[in-house]
Amino acid sequence: MLGNGGPSSLLSDFLRELGGVAIVDGGFATELERHGADLNDPLWSARCLLTSPDLVRRVHLDYLEAGADIIITASYQATIQGFEAKGFSQEESEALLKKSVEIACEARDIYYQKCCEISGKGASDGRVIKNRPILVAASVGSYGAYLADGSEYSGDYGDAVNLEFLKNFHRRRIQVLAGSGADLIAFETVPNKLEAQAYAELLEEEDIRVPAWFSFNSKDGVHVVSGDSLPECAAIAEACKKVVAVGINCTPPRFIHDLILSVKKVTTKPIVVYPNSGESYDADQKEWVQHSGVSEKDFVSYVNTWRELGASLVGGCCRTTPNIIRAIVRTLSNASLCPEGSS
Repeated sequence: MLGNGGPSSLLSDFLRELGGVAIVDGGFATELERHGADLNDPLWSARCLLTSPDLVRRVHLDYLEAGADIIITASYQATIQGFEAKGFSQEESEALLKKSVEIACEARDIYYQKCCEISGKGASDGRVIKNRPILVAASVGSYGAYLADGSEYSGDYGDAVNLEFLKNFHRRRIQVLAGSGADLIAFETVPNKLEAQAYAELLEEEDIRVPAWFSFNSKDGVHVVSGDSLPECAAIAEACKKVVAVGINCTPPRFIHDLILSVKKVTTKPIVVYPNSGESYDADQKEWVQHSGVSEKDFVSYVNTWRELGASLVGGCCRTTPNIIRAIVRTLSNASLCPEGSS
């Protein structure tokens, strides 16, 4: 999986083969809802691993056909503790974690089969049917995501939650996902420095052989959501040899420019950015505030600048769609054809 060069070689080889930039997929739970899934549940998108695995596979395929090079599993809110609270045994809970990766890998296999069937003819309906390297990233959401109380957007876990608590909470989940066949582990929406430290220590303690990325979220364009220093958080990722990329997700697009510059001060690793639509999330109502985000056109208008600043993995998070990913692919492809747009 890793090649001879260790964890970092997989991503560097992947980016080299893709010409220096890879496209990450877009919002997953919101796409499931658009297709009619009911996610009003503490398990959120992970609920569909139980109720609608075919729909999960369909959304993965939608993003591959939009041009995504990396698809992220539906395991963001999938935890052993969360499944056990629903009455599942530990063995069943671990099987569901593995299932999230299996479904994404199946979608990739189906996509590659379509590439063979359409080879040389191309798709006439706007789909991207192109045989290219594709990675499956196993999503790990924060402790706050498991709590399902909005604390992933505040990073405030209270005084009772310390480093050892977080390591014990995440340990088995990370072990299972690392052995599931995923190419990467995506530690997403990391809300504070403490949880970043817990992840980094677990990767080393458990000698996880699957490369990882850390992506933080911000609500002010300067700090992570807890108020911790973004450079200090990114420095934890930089110091961990198991981490191969660091960046930002689930953050309004208008903040990404300055956040990339902040991350660049402390890391030489590839930078990943996949912001949300800019809409506000109401944790009390558990819903997105309508008409509070940016248009698809405005979102995509930022992309070339992010690339020029140094982002080499670009996509979308909550409330972004396959159409936005398709537009990002088109925008970056056009830029690569122009000398002044290349980097």
